[in-house]
Amino acid sequence: MAGAKEIRTKIGSVKNTQKITKAMEMVAASKMRRAQDRMAASRPYAERMLRTIGHLSAANPEYRHPFTVEREVKRAVVIVVSTDRGLCGGLNINLFRRVTQRLRDMQDKGIEVELLLIGNKAQAFFKRLNVKVAGTIGNMGDTPHLSTLLGSIKIALDGFRDGEYDQVVLMGNRFVNTMTQQPYAQTLLPIPEAEDEEALPNLWDYIYEPEPVELLDTVLSRFIESQTYQAVVENVACEMAARMIAMKAASDNAGDIIEGLQLEYNKARQAAITQELAEIVGGAAAV
Repeated sequence: MAGAKEIRTKIGSVKNTQKITKAMEMVAASKMRRAQDRMAASRPYAERMLRTIGHLSAANPEYRHPFTVEREVKRAVVIVVSTDRGLCGGLNINLFRRVTQRLRDMQDKGIEVELLLIGNKAQAFFKRLNVKVAGTIGNMGDTPHLSTLLGSIKIALDGFRDGEYDQVVLMGNRFVNTMTQQPYAQTLLPIPEAEDEEALPNLWDYIYEPEPVELLDTVLSRFIESQTYQAVVENVACEMAARMIAMKAASDNAGDIIEGLQLEYNKARQAAITQELAEIVGGAAAV
């Protein structure tokens, strides 16, 4: 059994660690509320944008934008949204497992895949794999801005427009609630048709002002930007929720370890006292 002094040192060390994890839990909880507010503010726009763009792809305009035209998928680019920092449980690894499975499925179909990586953790993980990376973005912070995403988004848009890519897929984490974050995959290009409960007329279209070429090119580009930005904002909320839960679990585990060490310390102290009493009694008897 370890000595009382050594056990006391361990208890102090674990208590210091527990203070750190408790502070990180509180910070994550505070940041999660702000991240949820940003996510809730941008989600209605992203959802409405998705529905409207789906209607556009289902319409029958005189001008068909390249983003709405389906073609045989030979090359694809996958945008992966991860966190910049760790200590958030299995949030990233669950996403990376889903991404690698998606990559295997696409490669089995003979599709060449490139990645656009958002977040330092994705860059560190996929750097070890034999996958071509078309672009990276890191250090987004807790308050991401759309301006920092435009470079990588432009790579995907220009690649699809020029025929370099036949499909653009977005993969990230969706915030369900504080306890649940789910990885998901969404096809951005070609634009998917809207799935409304009400059947759309067979022949219909919008009235465009200005011309469809100019308007659709701007609107569809904004759609891709809004979906990617929403994924990044939602991922921040997922990160803070996952970190809060992970740090709470770490603090609870530290408390359990302290209880065990305290019990061990009491036993060691009691054994030392018993030994001292035995030595005193033995010395007195010898005299």
